[in-house]
Amino acid sequence: MKNRLKVLRAERDWSQADLADRLEVSRQSVNAIETGKYDPSLPLAFKIAALFGMPIEAIFES
Repeated sequence: MKNRLKVLRAERDWSQADLADRLEVSRQSVNAIETGKYDPSLPLAFKIAALFGMPIEAIFES
């Protein structure tokens, strides 16, 4: 699944560790999501969308 997570994170000048802390996941999870190796669970996808103040569809695309 493609996503804009890396771009959105960079716009805020957050490291992967910063984003991981905010989402309460590991930095490795953030890396795996950004590189498309792992699709987040629905609750995590909603948490990501809420954190960035965007709809899920604006962040993730199939």
